[in-house]
Amino acid sequence: MANSSSSSSLIISYCLILLNLYAIVSSTSDFNNRHHPMILPLHLSTPNLSAHRMPFDDHYSRRHLQNSELPRARMRLFDDLLSNGYYTTRLFIGTPPQEFALIVDTGSTVTYVPCSSCEQCGKHQDPRFQPELSSTYQPVKCNPSCNCDDEGKQCTYERRYAEMSSSSGVIAEDVVSFGNESELKPQRAVFGCENVETGDLYSQRADGIMGLGRGRLSVVDQLVDKGVIGDSFSLCYGGMDVGGGAMVLGAISPPQDMVFSHSNPYRSPYYNIELKELHVAGKPLKLKPKVFDEKHGTVLDSGTTYAYFPEAAFHALKDAIMKEIHHLKQIPGPDPNYHDICFSGAGREVSQLSKVFPEVNMVFGNGQKLSLSPENYLFRHTKVSGAYCLGIFPNVNDPTTLLGGIVVRNTLVTYDRENDKIGFWKTNCSELWKRLQVPDVPAPAPVLSPSSNESQEMAPAQAPSIMPLFQPGDIRIGIITFDMSISVNNSNINPNFTEVAEFIAQELEVDNLQVHMLNFTLKGNTYLVKWAILPAESADYISNTTARKIILQLSEHRLHFPERFGSYELVEWKIEPQKDRTWWQQHFVAVTVGVVVTLVVSLLSIGLWLAWRHHKALGTYEPVGAVVPEQELQPL
Repeated sequence: MANSSSSSSLIISYCLILLNLYAIVSSTSDFNNRHHPMILPLHLSTPNLSAHRMPFDDHYSRRHLQNSELPRARMRLFDDLLSNGYYTTRLFIGTPPQEFALIVDTGSTVTYVPCSSCEQCGKHQDPRFQPELSSTYQPVKCNPSCNCDDEGKQCTYERRYAEMSSSSGVIAEDVVSFGNESELKPQRAVFGCENVETGDLYSQRADGIMGLGRGRLSVVDQLVDKGVIGDSFSLCYGGMDVGGGAMVLGAISPPQDMVFSHSNPYRSPYYNIELKELHVAGKPLKLKPKVFDEKHGTVLDSGTTYAYFPEAAFHALKDAIMKEIHHLKQIPGPDPNYHDICFSGAGREVSQLSKVFPEVNMVFGNGQKLSLSPENYLFRHTKVSGAYCLGIFPNVNDPTTLLGGIVVRNTLVTYDRENDKIGFWKTNCSELWKRLQVPDVPAPAPVLSPSSNESQEMAPAQAPSIMPLFQPGDIRIGIITFDMSISVNNSNINPNFTEVAEFIAQELEVDNLQVHMLNFTLKGNTYLVKWAILPAESADYISNTTARKIILQLSEHRLHFPERFGSYELVEWKIEPQKDRTWWQQHFVAVTVGVVVTLVVSLLSIGLWLAWRHHKALGTYEPVGAVVPEQELQPL
């Protein structure tokens, strides 16, 4: 009887287990088919936080979300990784929204911005967050699950990073939105309001950090917990000299040829992959697989620019690459303070680099390979044309293999946290919108009330839209004009437009002679000034890369006017293609030189002829005693 009862219990237990497994598989299948992504913009800023992050919140839990049709968001990404240092995305916090440029960091879990009450914060791209101006702001009160301030009233946070920078402040909750191009409704989210910054966080131009790591305070985790996105996100960085791309929050349907690697969430708090081998020009490096498995293993970190390998792997990879390019000349790096390994003679065309530099393959534990083109391990030499440097370095004090943004340029990287894997797909990240087939005209996002997580049909609080940029093609840009409204604080003081022009040139990183004021009008305390950016003296046109950078800085109001100039607002901008010159314009110099030479030769000929005549006249004389005909005297 006991055996029969025991057998019955076992059968019932097995049935319950099978039913649970079926429910989980069914919910996961429905989720993958029904949940849509949200796409955010990435923008580049000045280089700083390049070191990988220290371990953070160990909280990690798997989620299975309810089925629902979810919206998408679309925003563009501009600039180039290595010329700016790190990517930022535009995030809007509060009601009305206050805009911030935040570094996209997969190694951090907290999203934080400088608070208006910050006692030690640097000067950043945008004004500090002002809680008093947001009608939906709420401080997170002290509770047993958080650290509290000295008064025991509000939760606090503190983050320290490997490069000796730190951020600390209070934790608050407010409405977070992702711009007008986002279809996702604004969501209430927890974030950090900084009171103290140190190190690179203090000196960087970006306002703060957008944490995408695993943890309860992560933006991804919060949106997943609300059931508004799938437990996945993707990053796509543009290629060398091109820039562009996107960040996708939510699950996307992976392309058929996407390459995957297992990612172990319990191994470390970082997003890791199973790297087993490196091949250069089709030849495997003589390395043991465990060299890529030390400490945290092989980690992907969007807050890092370059790639850092254990010393044995670095030297093997460097030697193998140099063996394939022995015909190139090795030259010093652009910065004498660093021992960069650089080569000249490869040419300026990025598309031709694969004919000079070898292909590098990363082989994962499942046998799948990710091919790295030269732009995935090289960066341009900033002082020598046609020269490139290796973007790989030894990780001297840490056996972890750290892969920064350079390795995944023009690669869609999907962090599929739901299925514990990371996917890689080579693509043109600058045109990711076409690949994802995201609608062009999204609906505006309504505002949330401060007392509820449900959206209400209130007046939309739309975040400022980023002005659409031109699409560079085969045209050559001859001139960029823009109208700027400058408001001065004191009507008795006229702005020095020469100083303003020099300041604009410095901010846009062009020569002073390229910035010209065309005209201006005065209305009250406001000047409407029309400016023009001309090509450099040595060029006939403005390169698309330079033009894109100029327009981006103007459209996003990245010019930081000194107080003595007042405040400014960009009214409109326009680009004009290089005009085709007429035959006369093209040959004016040659014709002018020809005319001048002809005149000079003619004058010389006439002068020589006159001198010869004069010399001949002087040489005509009569001998002494010769008979000369008499001449009559003319009457007086």
